Amino acid sequence: MAVEMLGYIEKASPIHRLTGTTKLIGFLLFTTATMFTYDTRVLLVLGLVSIVLFRLSRIQFREVRFVLIFTAIFVLVNALAVYLFEPEQGVEIYGSRHVLLEGIGRFTVTSEQLFYLFNLILKYSVIVPIAVLFLVTTHPTEFASSLNRIGVPYKIAFAVSLALRYIPDVQADFRTIANAQEARGIAVSHGSLWQRVRNSIQILLPLLFTSLERIETVSNAMDLRGFGAGRKRTWYNQQTMTRIDYVAISCVVLLTIFSFVVTFHDGNRFYNPF
Repeated sequence: MAVEMLGYIEKASPIHRLTGTTKLIGFLLFTTATMFTYDTRVLLVLGLVSIVLFRLSRIQFREVRFVLIFTAIFVLVNALAVYLFEPEQGVEIYGSRHVLLEGIGRFTVTSEQLFYLFNLILKYSVIVPIAVLFLVTTHPTEFASSLNRIGVPYKIAFAVSLALRYIPDVQADFRTIANAQEARGIAVSHGSLWQRVRNSIQILLPLLFTSLERIETVSNAMDLRGFGAGRKRTWYNQQTMTRIDYVAISCVVLLTIFSFVVTFHDGNRFYNPF
């Protein structure tokens, strides 16, 4: 079954109607607020906001299912690794020790460690959906113009735009080559591990040459259009900011201020219920 990853998804939603600049500023402020806090109350509020934004965007779960499931597995593995390397980190942070289960050696299960891991998982659960939402609701060209508007040089912005734009194309090429190879009896989903690796190489090599050919075509087109000759450039998909954009930015700024005030009012980033 084909799996789409992080491509722009066209929808008629309030989130899509916002300019790329608004979404970029909102994304940066939202992730900054989330990264700085370990306050459970703040993370729950931010998580609720991210769910509401996802509902407003009309993006279906099945459309981003692969990325979210892959990220969830990564987050759980990360939490397990944190416990294995520092099983007493929660005790050090919260300054108390409530043992739930005696383990072997230093691997004792405490309420503090479980609470710390819960906050860690909650933090990633808030950030990742917002990052995915930003990528699937912002057209690559509009994203590039937004980067340029906030001060990023247009050559770097255009490089980022090209990278995002060609993710779906590379996926489509991969599927086409994989189907052609399967028609010749070379499949990557069957056989031993070594056979799958060997068959995958026979797909990756044509994919590499196809991508290089695409890069050469784009480079020639950019040269013919004089890309890089001027110090500034205009953008085809750049939108003018409207009142709703300023309202959205104001809401994110207020949310960020709320996050910092609640998080740092007692001088500690960690909410301590013990």
